[in-house]
Amino acid sequence: MTSAIALNGVRKDFGTFTALSNVSFDIKDNEFFTLLGPSGCGKTTLLRLIAGFEDTTAGTIHLYGEEIENLPPNKRPVNTVFQNYALFPHMNVAENIGFALKMLGWTKTDITLRVAEMVEMVQLGQFVHRKPSQLSGGQQQRVALARAMAPKPKVLLLDEPLSALDLKLRQEMRTELKRLQRETGITFIFVTHDQEEALSMSDRIAVMSSGAVQQIGSPNQIYENPANRFVADFIGETNLIASRVDTADGMNVVCSLADGEVLTALANSPLGPGTTGVVSIRPESLTVTKTAPKGESLRGTLGDAVYLGTDTQYTVQLAKELTLKVRMQNQFIASQALAKGDPVFVSIADGAARFLVD
Repeated sequence: MTSAIALNGVRKDFGTFTALSNVSFDIKDNEFFTLLGPSGCGKTTLLRLIAGFEDTTAGTIHLYGEEIENLPPNKRPVNTVFQNYALFPHMNVAENIGFALKMLGWTKTDITLRVAEMVEMVQLGQFVHRKPSQLSGGQQQRVALARAMAPKPKVLLLDEPLSALDLKLRQEMRTELKRLQRETGITFIFVTHDQEEALSMSDRIAVMSSGAVQQIGSPNQIYENPANRFVADFIGETNLIASRVDTADGMNVVCSLADGEVLTALANSPLGPGTTGVVSIRPESLTVTKTAPKGESLRGTLGDAVYLGTDTQYTVQLAKELTLKVRMQNQFIASQALAKGDPVFVSIADGAARFLVD
């Protein structure tokens, strides 16, 4: 598949501070690609480098095979949707969407046709004559998206555009963004610190930390097969249990936990006996029962329970300083009486335990 963006050895220094270090990966044509990480990890800096708002200290950036290092932002076939939308308050919806086209020298007829097309695409036909102050947050964001897509950029950069919206609007706009990306065929590069946003919208995700890419993969790959402890801990919720490899057979390892219990796990690479690290197990991959299940399980004491609607989250004390979080559907829990202080067994879904080197 054609690469829309190719980054090779990209570094960005601000004085003595290195914001990005040796970043290299490709973003495919017509891909919804997300840069995910905590504040200060370098994701917005990388977006600004692609847009041309910052210069690289080292490395190259290619857009559809063409090096764009020396192209100013207005010469790059790239548009950006900012966090604050940056709409013109004195212009109505149609004027905001058509402004960039006017600056690019489009004819009035072509501008009118394109604006009508974009208004229909973002479903704002009845609001076309309103000013930004007369629109909701979600509607303002649709105007910003339409304005950015109107000139038909090859790549659209989105810098945390959902962060100012409330939870319900954010959830609605996730679906909307994915629909727009599929309909337009534009390559989307989306920046966020919200794991749920990344998992629900992306074709692929690059997880970043301290100016470096920790892992790139599909949402399923990132969540189910984290490359390291940081990725496992940052994406969703997980149990991280200090452990040591006793025996290994390829990627399959048998580990000892701090309390002496033993469990099997899958490693990312062949490891030798004595290797230390953590076992990562998602709470939803664990089940609590009062009777010993078939297969591998851990013994513990049931702690607090938090009701979450469809699920209940339990804590299970395995040892003095070792606690597991278990998340179970309430439909299953209803069949057994669980009470705080009960001795219980925690079983692990097949293939759910991952051994990660620190």
